[in-house]
Amino acid sequence: MASCFRRTAARTGCLVLLTTILVLSILACRREYSHFLVGSFEENRDLHTLFDLLQQEQEVGENRFIIVQQIANRLHGAAELEKLILFLTSYVEINQNDPYNAYYLNIVAAAYRDLGAEPMAVHYYDRILKNYPDLLISGTTVHFQCLQELLRLVEDPHDRIEYYKELISRFSEYVDPGATYFYLAEAYETVGEWEQAIRAYQKFLNYPETEIPGFPRAHVKVREKVEFYFSDKKWTVENLEQLVAAIKRAIQARNARQLLSYKAQVNFFTVSWAQADTNEVISMAFDIGAFLQSSRVLTDDKLDIDSNAGEAFLRTTRWSYRIPTWYLYFRKVEFLPDPEINGRWEWAGIYFGEKL
Repeated sequence: MASCFRRTAARTGCLVLLTTILVLSILACRREYSHFLVGSFEENRDLHTLFDLLQQEQEVGENRFIIVQQIANRLHGAAELEKLILFLTSYVEINQNDPYNAYYLNIVAAAYRDLGAEPMAVHYYDRILKNYPDLLISGTTVHFQCLQELLRLVEDPHDRIEYYKELISRFSEYVDPGATYFYLAEAYETVGEWEQAIRAYQKFLNYPETEIPGFPRAHVKVREKVEFYFSDKKWTVENLEQLVAAIKRAIQARNARQLLSYKAQVNFFTVSWAQADTNEVISMAFDIGAFLQSSRVLTDDKLDIDSNAGEAFLRTTRWSYRIPTWYLYFRKVEFLPDPEINGRWEWAGIYFGEKL
């Protein structure tokens, strides 16, 4: 009887010891993640459970991904962004072979962005692109999300060029290629890579349905830019005074050939003042020279009062056209690719009728 009691006591002692070791082990594990909790034990029951499950899940993979994601969701839902960042960055550092690390660091970058720490957000978005394989999550890819965020956060045009190029080469099915080419062209212009800019603008013109917010008639204006780039620009004149004087002489002599030699050979427009106030400008096609030879045109002595350093208007009257008053429109050429052309002047169009 005594020996049986001793054996029972021994077994009981072993069970107590094992239980104690297990409890201490659990408590030790919980101390490791206690600083990630957001309240009392009762308030964090789910987090406690999730962290226990994370400790038990030894293999990286889908099961551990679900657990980490649930922990991250709860920290985010509690607006504990600093704890969220610490948890995920610590996890990635310890588990560098986890295939879902790009996803976790994307959450970190978004948390920094929401905290207003944009340089840190940019750092993590860029780090994901350069160091982690892409992942398809919820119908889109992590790398695509990173590129979108970088384009929202980064202003440096050299960086933006690389982001736009990567979007086009890797994610054309997710973006409007026309808009992407347009913004790529603008970035190239900013850094002075004119040939690359024009090539991108040419590709933009292949997408006539694309609309650019804040840029009405984008296709018309881009087409004008491209056509001017490839033109010989021989009609441009060194300064406004010289151009106006030459045109006045041609009109006075009724010399159509001389007059037309100063007419811009690309992007020349002829519209009414009412048309000019709309987004749909359609130039009227007619023979200016024929009207000059059949008219006794008079020109004002001075340029119109609305003329300025970038554009000018010369009022002319007594044309034999159904609208006898024409305002000849002169424009200062902005063409940074060629300093010899940039700053010259051109006769760029005609407005019909008296000013509104």
